[in-house]
Amino acid sequence: MISSTGADSTRDRIVAAATAEFARHGIAGARIERIAKAAKTSKERVYAYFRGKEELYRFVSGRELAAIAEATRMDPADLPGYAGRIHDYFTAHPERHRLMAWGQLELDPDGTTDDDPIRQTMAHKTEQLRAAQEAGHLDPAWDPLDVLVLVNQIATSWANQPGLAAGIPPQERAAYLASRRTAVVAAVQRLFPSA
Repeated sequence: MISSTGADSTRDRIVAAATAEFARHGIAGARIERIAKAAKTSKERVYAYFRGKEELYRFVSGRELAAIAEATRMDPADLPGYAGRIHDYFTAHPERHRLMAWGQLELDPDGTTDDDPIRQTMAHKTEQLRAAQEAGHLDPAWDPLDVLVLVNQIATSWANQPGLAAGIPPQERAAYLASRRTAVVAAVQRLFPSA
């Protein structure tokens, strides 16, 4: 019998290995064999914890979504600040942006359930925005879902263009990224001014 510490350690290693594998290869390109090898376990142990690759990806992306939400904290009265935090998070962790993007590209949106973490997070944030509109902190002419999607797209615009920063000399990179962040915050400020 495996102790709970050993079981948790194996599961944690599987999740860490899967996180790296999915970020690098996506869902279709990920291989359970590589995940098992990186986690120093067997394919059978991976399948003992997760029924398949999609379930494992959904677990990993749900954890990452929680980490993103914790690190970026949306304040409906300060959407420019929120956009800046998202920009900063994905600039510091481009692999995490790729991890989340694979799900949008590869998972069937009709296959998600109401308890899907991404769907729940979107619903929660949309309700926060609706409440801010009702309180007079945000222009009520916008659909809250449009606000959320537009802010997220603007905030991640540079994360979606990794090649543009590739040629920037290391000594100029910080100034380049600061300038991009300023543009992101300014764009969101124009659309959705801070209350």
